Amino acid sequence: MTKAEVISEIAEKTGIEKTDVAATVEAFFKVVKDSMSNGNNIYVRGFGSFVNKKRAKKVARNISKNTAIIIDEHFIPSFKPSKTFIQKIKNSKKLNVATISQ
Repeated sequence: MTKAEVISEIAEKTGIEKTDVAATVEAFFKVVKDSMSNGNNIYVRGFGSFVNKKRAKKVARNISKNTAIIIDEHFIPSFKPSKTFIQKIKNSKKLNVATISQ
């Protein structure tokens, strides 16, 4: 499902104009990105958590030049679904097999 399809479905279910829904969805994404870039985690009860994970400094290899590269300590965004979200997916009967195999 694409972002446009999500926006269309929300507009259909709520009766709100697509442009308003699109602005709200974009605002949500902006808040998540801005908050996480400032080091804050976001917790949405019943849905999941958007958290910053810390990656330690490590030595990697550039295979083509056969040299060592030092990758500094850094943070990456991560999403952890809530238990209720996980249960809902586990209990669902309809699963798109084509999406899984890709």
